Amino acid sequence: MDRRTFLASGGTAAAALALPGALSAQGTAPAGDAALDALFDRIFRDNIKESPEAITQLGFDKGPFAAMKSKLDDRSMDERKRELARGKKAIAEIAAVDPNTLSKAGQLNREVVLYSLTSQTRGPEKFGVPSTQRPYTLFQQGGAYFSVPDFLHSSHTIQNSADCEAYLARLEAFATALDQDSAVQQAEAARGIVAPDFALELTLGQLAALRKPAPEASSMTDSLATRAQKANVAGDWSARAAKIIADKVYPALDRQIALVKALPRRKEAGFWALPQGEALYADALAAATTTNFTPDEVHQLGRAQVAEISAALDTILKAQGLTKGSVGARLTALNARADQLYPDTAEGRAALITSLNEGVKAMQAKLPRDFVNPPSAPLEIRAVPVEIQDGAANGYYRLAALDGSRPAIYFINLKSVGDWPKYTLPALTYHEGVPGHHTQLSIVAGLKTPLLRRFSFFSAYSEGWALYAEQLADELGGYASPVERAGYLQSYLFRAARLVADTGIHAKRWTREQATDYFVETVGFARPRSLREIERYCTQGGQACSYKIGHISWNRARAKAQAILGDKFDLKQFHEVLRDGAVPLTILERLVEERARAAV
Repeated sequence: MDRRTFLASGGTAAAALALPGALSAQGTAPAGDAALDALFDRIFRDNIKESPEAITQLGFDKGPFAAMKSKLDDRSMDERKRELARGKKAIAEIAAVDPNTLSKAGQLNREVVLYSLTSQTRGPEKFGVPSTQRPYTLFQQGGAYFSVPDFLHSSHTIQNSADCEAYLARLEAFATALDQDSAVQQAEAARGIVAPDFALELTLGQLAALRKPAPEASSMTDSLATRAQKANVAGDWSARAAKIIADKVYPALDRQIALVKALPRRKEAGFWALPQGEALYADALAAATTTNFTPDEVHQLGRAQVAEISAALDTILKAQGLTKGSVGARLTALNARADQLYPDTAEGRAALITSLNEGVKAMQAKLPRDFVNPPSAPLEIRAVPVEIQDGAANGYYRLAALDGSRPAIYFINLKSVGDWPKYTLPALTYHEGVPGHHTQLSIVAGLKTPLLRRFSFFSAYSEGWALYAEQLADELGGYASPVERAGYLQSYLFRAARLVADTGIHAKRWTREQATDYFVETVGFARPRSLREIERYCTQGGQACSYKIGHISWNRARAKAQAILGDKFDLKQFHEVLRDGAVPLTILERLVEERARAAV
């Protein structure tokens, strides 16, 4: 998750940004807490006002911030330098706050925000890249070309003519954003910071797909025209959008396509081939896992986990009559069974999404057993937009706007329904939806902590929780058959194999093909799905390791609490640690232990 996504999480009223002190009312907290919260609020404001896209994603683009709805983020190198300066200034100001003047909650907020901000500045300050985990400006999942069209469709709301005019202004700004990305990428290429050749080819394919339609047939034109008509907003929005696309956006896309074609090609898949590559990956791994594990330690842990989970799967598969070949080969055979496949048609895709919605609804009804006042915020399930499905992740979650204008969305990549055998879908839904990301982040949305603290994102915590949620769903009876439980264990096998593949690519110099072969043979995913996964790891080092490392930490914390409390252990109360917000794993385990000892 990059800075913009990080800023687009949490929850409060949109008016809070305009009301001094409204972001973090703390009642009778110590004066030190009030001063720290005021500092957090100012830092948050200083950052959020530089990101119109985050303001829209949060639902703040109205009232005094209505002008932001006509703008996009500045993606220039100068803004990257300003962002780093803001981050370093914020770190210095927060570090200067004496923790002895703070309550326990205030001390935790200070510790977590410092950790988060320091991690965010490491990439640009130490390596001159946007972040250690995402060092490339243009790749198959990065760049304005990839994010802005979907942002305009999914996040920019259309309710009146002012919203339509703002959309047109943003469409024009899209051309500027594309040129900014191109300029930054050209400068980075001169320093040897370029995505691998296959990533650039995927990028070219997606740029071409975005550029291909006639301007009046572009998805960006259609999004505005269709939604304006639905909202009964009069005007020839289609023609106006098409003119901007023809005159401004397509020429900028042409310039970016020419640039990407001219970029130097390298076959090496891993970060190790970049300047300071080994150090870059070590930092990326530390940022992703919030641990100090070395790449070799993570690699060996992954191999041990793969062996353990494969043994459990072997038992289930044999009981299903699947006895020949490796676990991966038998899962591949199960993937191809007719009873496990939706039709590769529009109707088949619709039926698949219907089944996901039914799964969310059924699991939501079970949550009161294991949660105190579980959230019930709506969740929309959508297919990944066709224009970006070739390079997009297989599934991902986007938070709701804070003002309720847009629901949370769980995206699933339906490029090929063959990637999604029916037995694998429950685990995916529990991970992305309920009780996974949607449940955890909906709880975070209701916290009263300062927004800067609420927006501290740690992949190992959140992805670890989502993987733990798949396990919790099993405990809640969420898998209706042994085959669905095999899908759940395959999900764990998948995340364990990521530890091996990610470190293999970036530290042990595996090729893309070598890593894909390992995935197909070990996990049993179809090769196209496996290839998309591997290609993501190649361009976003370390992040894929956060899931299983985080899951191990959540289970270790739970086991520790059970050991301390014995018969007094209450799973509902264990899950209340979510209301402390996201934290690094070491802090998570400390918090759980403190809670348990206080309850003895």
